[in-house]
Amino acid sequence: MPSRLKKASNASSQGDHESGSLPQKGESCGSEEELECSVAPALTAEQEGKLWRRIDLRLMPIITVMYLLSFMDRGNIGNAKLDGLLTQLNLTGNKYNIALTMYFIPYSLFEFPSNLAIQVIRPSRWLPAIMVLWGLSMMLMGFVKTYPQLVGVRVCLGATEAGLYPGVAYYLTRWYPKYMYQYRLALFGGAATMAGAFSGLLAFAINFMNGDGDLEGWSWIFVLEGLATVLVGFVATLVMVDYAPTAKFLTANERAFVIGRRGHGAAQDEGDDLAQQVWAAFTDWQAVVQISLAVPVYGITYFLPTIINNFGYSTSISQLLTIPPYLLATMSIVTFAYWSDKIKLRSPFIFAGQSIALAGYLLNISDAPSGVKYFGTYLCVIGSYSSSPGSVSWLANNLGGRYKRAVGMALQISVGNLGGAIACNIFRSQDEPRYLLGHGLEIMFSA
Repeated sequence: MPSRLKKASNASSQGDHESGSLPQKGESCGSEEELECSVAPALTAEQEGKLWRRIDLRLMPIITVMYLLSFMDRGNIGNAKLDGLLTQLNLTGNKYNIALTMYFIPYSLFEFPSNLAIQVIRPSRWLPAIMVLWGLSMMLMGFVKTYPQLVGVRVCLGATEAGLYPGVAYYLTRWYPKYMYQYRLALFGGAATMAGAFSGLLAFAINFMNGDGDLEGWSWIFVLEGLATVLVGFVATLVMVDYAPTAKFLTANERAFVIGRRGHGAAQDEGDDLAQQVWAAFTDWQAVVQISLAVPVYGITYFLPTIINNFGYSTSISQLLTIPPYLLATMSIVTFAYWSDKIKLRSPFIFAGQSIALAGYLLNISDAPSGVKYFGTYLCVIGSYSSSPGSVSWLANNLGGRYKRAVGMALQISVGNLGGAIACNIFRSQDEPRYLLGHGLEIMFSA
């Protein structure tokens, strides 16, 4: 095995910080890992493939289900809107938009401290714990009776959900080499697109419970999905693992190989203290570009059922018609990530996704027939969701230092979620049915 793998040709253009090499005897691997990886063993291609598949099967299913429920819980209010939420809580004017917006304020603020907390608290304890808390918040939303109560519970939901995505995005960098990373992030992030499909299907089914237990159909959406989240949170405490150096399902040689394969110096402190790395993260320009990707994602997530409903379909049919775009988007997000890792480029796939979304929003702002506009929603969902993993992966590949990476990724995602606060207020009820302002701003951010 060569002592140093050749760097990818596009490393300089995308700010490579990881050589992808296997540490050799005598090289430093960081205080927590040096005993494990002082000598990285050699594996055949077949052995390595089997090892990564075993790791995938242990890590990916539970975190994917966790994010699936996370995105369902934050976005199912769009389905509840069609099932009577607006009328029962008297959400007139911009009250619904404000309730959406209030979720993102604590969500953005708590992502940064959460990614510092995960440096101290084991991820197998921290991530399931916050999941149980947001599941309880979700269940409480099913019992709100007034607009202030709805806003209060949305704030609690945002605060408790904040740590999951940045925490898992960082967690995966501690397991996978950089050019295996985006595909795994896409498998995880693909749960967000699947959440849109499941939300529509579940909302259609749960609506038949309208009136049971003296609760409206929209209340049952929140209660049942929140209960599922709590249960999965408890299961996650039993099945999640932490990092490679302590992974008991791997042998010592396998742990050493994973640490070495991930790249010498991939997440070291680089001689800087915590304060220096945190400051470096806040002054890195790459962390603030996510907002242009987040606005289209959240805009279409929260308002797709309403947009389709304004094409003239009934509530039930509108819920079902949200499913196909999300199913295709799930396949697209994984395909984009696979080829991005394979050819070791990020930016072309980010721009391709944005271009697809742009075409979709242009169709929806036009005077085209409803059938053409519905096709445009496919492009909006596919393009918006396919770009995001590439952006997060690009930053993760470029940030050196364990704390700088953790904080930088949290900051990037926090800035992106401020874009979610913008998206909550651009599709206004007074702009129905064409939503010229909303689609116009989505075009601006996609371009």
